[in-house]
Amino acid sequence: MATPEQQAFHDELVGHRLILPSGVPGVWARSDAFESVLQRFDGRVRALAAADGAERLHFPPVIPRRLLEHTGYLDSFPHLAGTVFSFTGSEVQSRELSRRVHAGEPWAELQTQTDVALTPAACYPVYPMLRGVLPEGGRTLEVQNHCFRHEPSGDPARLQLFRMHEVIRAGQPEAVIAWRATWLERSLALLRSLELDAHAVHASDPFFGRAGKMLAASQKEQGFKFEIVVPIASEEPTAICSFNYHQEHFGKLFEIALPDGSVAHTACLGFGLERVTLALFRRHGLDAREWPAAVRPALDG
Repeated sequence: MATPEQQAFHDELVGHRLILPSGVPGVWARSDAFESVLQRFDGRVRALAAADGAERLHFPPVIPRRLLEHTGYLDSFPHLAGTVFSFTGSEVQSRELSRRVHAGEPWAELQTQTDVALTPAACYPVYPMLRGVLPEGGRTLEVQNHCFRHEPSGDPARLQLFRMHEVIRAGQPEAVIAWRATWLERSLALLRSLELDAHAVHASDPFFGRAGKMLAASQKEQGFKFEIVVPIASEEPTAICSFNYHQEHFGKLFEIALPDGSVAHTACLGFGLERVTLALFRRHGLDAREWPAAVRPALDG
């Protein structure tokens, strides 16, 4: 349920045809004007990653279901996961499925779970690619992808399907921690150059259930996650970029080793591209051609 302020911003975006609703909360099309801003910002992130020596990888918006299971995502975030089902039945069952569809009856039980799931975070398919011994100095990788999280909302800044531009670092603990700190400052500088009111806060992931609340408290207390937040659809700031330190979690899961045989540490940062774009329209107005003269060149680098 959207707040009045969120609904008002949503209606303004629709009125200017920046977004086009689909009828499902958190799922909408983008106009060319919206996409142009998003792509220009994405280019800034890509340039920063290239300067950092990041190796760029490309993945489809689905991952092996086994990867979702192996990482423990379903233990921590069962409420956000999306898996892919398809029809594998007989002709008789296909007619029954069609009958139910036309009668407005439930038909999901006539489908079968497939071997793929929707990507929950752009970095997830990267870690299996790191299996083995890292080179001296570790590795830095970059990926941009669509991500799915089942959290329908009237808040225009909370999408079910959205794009993340992530940079991932694997290596020695001290190097990974220092890298994350460098990127936090670098990201704040980028966002502030666009005149966004951006600041960093300690944060936690939306773990599920009562046990998840304890995990979230521990994550926040130990500083494993930071977010950069800005106002978008309300006065309460919204996260547009996150920084996560996984310690040995993915190193152990995927047998990622340092040259001395110890387990590698990993960290990642991710920009929510739609959220950054929405923040820019909220801050500077719904016609990008009228944005401040200092912002337009800063967006292009």
